[in-house]
Amino acid sequence: MLALTALSAGVLLASGALAADAGTAGSSAVSSKPPVFARVGKTVISQREFDSAFASASRNRFYHGTPPEAEVAALQREIGDTLINKVLVLDEAKRRKLKPDAAAVRQKLEQHEQRFAGTEEWQKVRDRVMPMLTRQAEDETLRRQLEQRVRKVPAPNEKQLRKYYAAHPDKFTEPEQLRVSVILLKVDPSSPQGAWETARTKAEDLVKQLREGADFAEFAALYSGDTETADQGGDMGYMHGGMLSEPVQQAVDKLKPGEITDPVGMMEGVAILKLADRREAKLNSFETVKPRARELYLIDESERAWKSLIAKLRKKTPIQVDESRFLPLPKPAEKAVEEPVAEPAAKAVEEPGTE
Repeated sequence: MLALTALSAGVLLASGALAADAGTAGSSAVSSKPPVFARVGKTVISQREFDSAFASASRNRFYHGTPPEAEVAALQREIGDTLINKVLVLDEAKRRKLKPDAAAVRQKLEQHEQRFAGTEEWQKVRDRVMPMLTRQAEDETLRRQLEQRVRKVPAPNEKQLRKYYAAHPDKFTEPEQLRVSVILLKVDPSSPQGAWETARTKAEDLVKQLREGADFAEFAALYSGDTETADQGGDMGYMHGGMLSEPVQQAVDKLKPGEITDPVGMMEGVAILKLADRREAKLNSFETVKPRARELYLIDESERAWKSLIAKLRKKTPIQVDESRFLPLPKPAEKAVEEPVAEPAAKAVEEPGTE
C-alpha cells in the first residue's frame, strides 16, 4: 500500500499526470466535463489539476503549520498564474515549431522506470501512465527550449554597461562596515528572570567602569562568555548590515568610534558593545566591477525578456479563470485622512439698535 501511495504521489501528481478522467495540463475538455479552473485559449485546465498543484506547493511552503489566510490566498493566485503560463508557453513553443528533446524525454522516463520498477502497482498502471508521462516530459522540454531561447539576450556593449552601472549604484556599492567588540555576559535562555536581572546589573556596573576608563579588552578577557572573541579582547572584526541582530545594530548605530553601548539584551545573554571603527559605504569604480556589472546586466535583461514574453502572451490570449474557490486577498491598508480642525464659532455681533 505504501508503494502505491508513493507511486500515486511521486508520479501521477508530482509529474502532473492525473487520472484519465481528470485531464492533464494542456489537455482539451473531456467528455466527462470535470470542473474547470481556467480556459486558456482553446486549452482547459481542470479544477482537479489546480487542486493537485496547489496541494503539492502547500506541502513545500507551509510545512511549518497552518498558514495565515493571506498567504494561502497569495499562493492560490501564484499557482493559478503558473498553470496558465505553462499553457501559454507550450502553445508558443508549438507555434514556433520547436521539437521535443528526445534524449531528455527518454532520461525522464527512465527515471520513473528505475524508481518504481519491481513494484506490483507500477506494473498494473504502467501502460496507462506512460503515455501521459511521455507527453508531460515532451511538453516540459518544449517549454525549456523556448525559455532558453528567449532568455539568451545579446551581450551588452560598453555604453550599455556604463548606463547600467550608473542606473544601479546600489549593486556596486560596498556597504558600511563596522568594527565591533563585545563583552557577552551569557545567560541560558531558559533561565529564570532573576538570572537575567543579575546579568543586566553586572553589565551596568561594567559599563560604568568602562566609561570611567577601564580597558575594554581586559574586561572582555575576564568576563565575556563569547569564546570566539574573548581572547581577542572581544574584537568581532569588521561587520556589515545584516550580520548583527536588530537590537545590537540599533545600539551600535548610535555610537561614534570609541564609544560603548548600554547593556543590550540578546538571546545568549546581555551584551556590551564597543564601536572601534566605521567604514562608510563606498561605490566601487566601473572598471573594478565591470565583470560583475556584465553578469548582473545579463541576468536582469534575461528576466526582463522572459517576463515581457509572458505579458505579451497573456495579453493576446483569451483567458477565463474561475476564482470562486480562492480566499480573498487582504485589502490594502487605507491611509488615515485627517479631519480638518473646526474653527471656533465666532461670537455673535449685535446689530445696532437691538437689545
